[in-house]
Amino acid sequence: MNVGRVTRIATRLLLFALFSGVTTLVPAIVCAQRPPPRTDQPQGTAASEKTISQLREAASLLESGRAAEAEPMLRRVLATNPNNFDAHNLLGIVLDQAGKTTGAEREYKSAIRLNPNGVSALANLGVLFARTNRSDEAIKTFAAVLRLSPDHPQATLNLGLQYSLRGDDARALPLLQRAIALGLDSYNVRYRLGISFYNLNRYDEAITTLESASALSPNAAEPLYYLGLIHWSRQQDERAADFWDRAIQLRPNFPEVNFMLGEALRKNRRTEAAIEFYQRALAQDATKFVYYARLGGAYLQLGQGDEALEVFGRALQRFPRLAEAHYFVGIAARARADYARAESEFRESLRLRPRNVDTLAQLGFIVGERDRYVEAEKLLRSALAINDQHFYANYDLGRLLVKSRRYEESLAILRHAATLKPKNASVHYQMFIALSRLKRKEEAQQELAIFNQLDAERKAQPRQSDDTELENPEPPAAPPPNK
Repeated sequence: MNVGRVTRIATRLLLFALFSGVTTLVPAIVCAQRPPPRTDQPQGTAASEKTISQLREAASLLESGRAAEAEPMLRRVLATNPNNFDAHNLLGIVLDQAGKTTGAEREYKSAIRLNPNGVSALANLGVLFARTNRSDEAIKTFAAVLRLSPDHPQATLNLGLQYSLRGDDARALPLLQRAIALGLDSYNVRYRLGISFYNLNRYDEAITTLESASALSPNAAEPLYYLGLIHWSRQQDERAADFWDRAIQLRPNFPEVNFMLGEALRKNRRTEAAIEFYQRALAQDATKFVYYARLGGAYLQLGQGDEALEVFGRALQRFPRLAEAHYFVGIAARARADYARAESEFRESLRLRPRNVDTLAQLGFIVGERDRYVEAEKLLRSALAINDQHFYANYDLGRLLVKSRRYEESLAILRHAATLKPKNASVHYQMFIALSRLKRKEEAQQELAIFNQLDAERKAQPRQSDDTELENPEPPAAPPPNK
């Protein structure tokens, strides 16, 4: 039965439906193309001219957007010819467009059962799996299409997009490149390809690809975001900020860009200006903990403890099972000298994430401030057993030993702390106290002179704190193109 035109029409119809309806990160799930004539309909199947005419009319109705009229016609065909591959495939498209996913899947599978080598129904089924977030099944189905038709453009693209969504950029990249070579070149494909280059640290190729994507869609902010990230990673902060400024002009409600502009300002010690951008990012997307952490940390750096505690408190309400959320509330409570609450939050953080060196060090400090020296020393030494290069664990232990009048013992620890942070004034002041109590006056005066010099330098700089740093924070990934 010569129904090639029927299937070609069906291809265009599903293509249109999926381009206009998909809202996931996959920017362009597309459908199958017709394989060579007679491979979709098993050999030896007789079909009347009436059936052929009905299939062509149903396909034309679909093409003109009159799916409701096509459905009863296709069901009449199947009532008299239940083994008609094309009728099942077309009905699957009709149901797919109507949002009747279960029925569409059943029809596609019926078509595949009748003709396992029919790439049209296979590819359409793969699209359905992708659209309903069944990635494993989609990948398996698109791979089956490519085994039957290695140069199938849409299946090549769709398989690449599925791998890209899973973060498997090593597999995604060659498929996306192959899709472009097969003629499926567009902004969306180049954008995803550029992200794959970026994630694989192939920055020069990422720049070229993202710039070409931007040229194809000048009003798209997403390529500019990634171009900014590349220059940021290369310490080219001004160029990065220029790209993010352009992106935010195109899309003001782009939380990732607002966040990174805050990062750029914070890095250049413009903490007050950074707060505005952190606030925007958090207002636009309250699901990312890093936004709370950075905003609260900026408030702490400016000495605004109440504001910091409010932000961290909101984070804790949203992320009650996150150890870092309790940790930062503890930090803010410590800044307000609310040691009871700080201790409670640090202990809960440790319960959720045992043996964390930062939390152990903070809890050791708090317990020491509450005059429980033996317990504080145990906590601080536990932190150093995990990481003997942790400045605060060394400093607070040395300080605790000074308070306990164990001056000789404190000196070795404080000197080690001074090597970890040579510009920290407080550690030299503690050494001055220990040396003074040991009546080593000349050494004590040397430490006092160092303290005075560093303290003057500190007062001339904006307040900075290491206590609110996340461990190796990564910039959040951009969302799908907002088009």
